[in-house]
Amino acid sequence: MIQTSVSPTLDVLFRRILGRKPDALALIDPINKKRITGQPPKRLTFAQADRATSALAAHFIEAGLPNNSVIAIQLPNTVELMLTMLAAHRAGLVVAVFPLLWRQAELTVALNRTGARAIVTTGKIDGISHADLAMNAAAEAFSIRHVCGFGAELPEGMASLEAALENPSSTTRAVVEDGRKAAIISFDVTADGFRPIPRTHLHLIAGGLTLSLQSELPQGSIVMSAFAPTSFAGITSSLVLWLLTGGTLALHHPFDSEVLEQQIREQSCGTLVVPAQMALRMADIDLASRLPSLRNIFALWRAPEQVSSSPVWASEEVVLTDIYLFGEAGMFGARRIADGSPAPILPGRQGSPHDDAAATIAGEVFLTPKGTLALRGAMVTPAAYTPPPPSGSLVAQPPRDFVDTEYAARLDRSTGAICITSPPSGIMAVGGYRFLSGELQEWARRLGQGALLTALPDRLSGHRLAGRAHDNARARAALNALGLNPLMVEAFRDRANPA
Repeated sequence: MIQTSVSPTLDVLFRRILGRKPDALALIDPINKKRITGQPPKRLTFAQADRATSALAAHFIEAGLPNNSVIAIQLPNTVELMLTMLAAHRAGLVVAVFPLLWRQAELTVALNRTGARAIVTTGKIDGISHADLAMNAAAEAFSIRHVCGFGAELPEGMASLEAALENPSSTTRAVVEDGRKAAIISFDVTADGFRPIPRTHLHLIAGGLTLSLQSELPQGSIVMSAFAPTSFAGITSSLVLWLLTGGTLALHHPFDSEVLEQQIREQSCGTLVVPAQMALRMADIDLASRLPSLRNIFALWRAPEQVSSSPVWASEEVVLTDIYLFGEAGMFGARRIADGSPAPILPGRQGSPHDDAAATIAGEVFLTPKGTLALRGAMVTPAAYTPPPPSGSLVAQPPRDFVDTEYAARLDRSTGAICITSPPSGIMAVGGYRFLSGELQEWARRLGQGALLTALPDRLSGHRLAGRAHDNARARAALNALGLNPLMVEAFRDRANPA
């Protein structure tokens, strides 16, 4: 390792904790991991996690992946995902995170757009062979040179990372530890289409500090993450939050409410990270008696326009913090005020904690002249969202230091607070998966004559897909062939048998 800058990377943060308490519990798998992947759950200390990280990093180096090349990851919310991200950074690689809903068509596009050299997955996730998906997508991506996976029964040609963990190598190489280096690539959909969004280690740490400072989490906290770490918000609320607090990260693969409650209780988790509607549903149970260790909940809002109309948070023992997500553009947060209602968001600089005048500045929010919300700050990457030049124009566009989220917003006349009124026009979100609404027409056409596919508003996931077709089985097969996971279609009724 070569240290040339005081700017830390995620691996530097991990090594600092390792040096202080190598035998402390670091990572805990979901207790139902056997059902999800077929592998037994793991509990790793920092020393054990370090050895596994070094073994995986050695495998990537020996596979011939050069410094600063891109490695794609499509993994469930388990210990292996966290170890793979740390290992990739220790090997000097950049991680591209792929949502589990993506199928071959989307994987291929993303691999080609990022020039990824390798892809990491696992054999099966919830009964679906992600190993086969990765192999098929890799065959269509010219840049891919290495395909590897966790689990048993991997297809021929896929390297086993289980073998790398069981027979670790001592291979290392010099890596410059500089927080300004690229760390991850996540993916967003805007009105201009599909966009890879690169971020540095410092971008990620800025996002993690927004969360940890907002709720004033104590060092050594046990954090339960039940939010898929396949986005900027997902990574900062799990991996980065864990490294900043130096405690234990417990993982839950979304969602099984009974298993989630059991994990929180058995593992004495003090902080929970979940999608917002799942957090609000927990208000219906007696948190103080059923989950006595719980003190903080981060409610991540994929549909931030719904925060202002959300129910009042009634629990006095558990602090709820609303985290406003704007795709991959950025986020900000605020703790609920004394009466349990959402804190007003005023334009200008946003501090962490939100209600502290002397707080650390986490970013800035303001309204654009066209009435949309814009973000500026340490976690924001304006260059990734630069609009394309006008057709035929040879004049360079002026540089921007902000990102226009395209969320419509206005100022409340009485309070001066920002009111987010609607999501970006022409973009749908289904369970965290964003796509252009125009794509629905193409999908419906592929389903056969007389088929219908539409997006309906949904309080839990933003939108849900609903449709009908003459042949239900054919419709679902067509969706899968398109690269659209049939699980996204909550209601798909066979017209020939409407009952």
